[in-house]
Amino acid sequence: MPYHHLEPKEDPTVLSFNETEFTAQTESLIALRPRIEELADRLVDEGYDTLLLVGAGGTYAQMWPYEHLARRTSRLTVRSAIAAELVVSGDALLGERTAAVFTSVSGTTEDSLRAIEHCASRGALTIGFTGLPDSPVAQRVDVALVSAPKAWPFDVQLLLILGRVLSRRGEFADYDRLADELAVLPKVLVDVARQAEPVAAAFAEAHKDTDYHFLIGGGNLWGFTYLYSMCILEEMQWLRTTRVHSAEFFHGSLELLEEDTSVIVFQGEDETRPLTDRAEAFAKRISRDVSVFDTRDYPLDGISPEFRGLLSPLVLDTVMDRVSKHLERVRDHSLDLRRYYRVMDY
Repeated sequence: MPYHHLEPKEDPTVLSFNETEFTAQTESLIALRPRIEELADRLVDEGYDTLLLVGAGGTYAQMWPYEHLARRTSRLTVRSAIAAELVVSGDALLGERTAAVFTSVSGTTEDSLRAIEHCASRGALTIGFTGLPDSPVAQRVDVALVSAPKAWPFDVQLLLILGRVLSRRGEFADYDRLADELAVLPKVLVDVARQAEPVAAAFAEAHKDTDYHFLIGGGNLWGFTYLYSMCILEEMQWLRTTRVHSAEFFHGSLELLEEDTSVIVFQGEDETRPLTDRAEAFAKRISRDVSVFDTRDYPLDGISPEFRGLLSPLVLDTVMDRVSKHLERVRDHSLDLRRYYRVMDY
């Protein structure tokens, strides 16, 4: 198969996509802005000096772009943590000036529930983003911010809470303008889904019998690279994968490439783009099957150029959701099918 750069094109038909539900879910995230900003102001005003972003699996990986943003722009301590590891290993920063942030679609993730109790026992303020107000997560955190059911991903909420905190600290001058522009996201992301549809269909048809994929991503898309590899291709499609950060690609994993290896490159718009460019260029020298999903291909009307990089995880999530739905179709393998996860005791 020749190398192909995946250019999006308009297509009015979108597989397994409920535009009304998707729009309502995205609007519900944006509608949380006043409450999120009020909470962020409280964190600043009351002297919280640490944000601990706690998740499990996909929700853990989804924290990484915001740890990455804080590390680049702020002296505030912000770090992500694996819920189960946090409980057994602890964290020296946990205390009364720590705010621990949790996300859960179902609000029932056992690892997160135990981590909430652990953080609370150390005096931390616990914050939960979920779609179900009566769920265990929503009931056990100190502050629950509830969106529409099944709303995913959590990037809007995480960007708003961290952005507002950094703004109040004088470390994000354009936060208000960014937050205002998020109002166009429902339409923008629907447009992205439509544009990505033929690309997704073509990828799935070409790879319906591919049982191994090599994924590359970096910067604020590294979390999504990890998430898509583990939570979608492995968990939901039972496919074998390798995932590697573009900055680490040349330190071992490149040796796995062969001429027929399916390489999936996730390309964003932050300052790490040249690192992914470098990995992509090498991959194309070896493999005849390199697929590039580049957020720069999508117009994002109403979003200022300087904010596009921050929204790359959201854009890519929308694009790859199309790919997932088409893989489900061509492989006749439901995205809801599991053998072990929440099926067996462990």
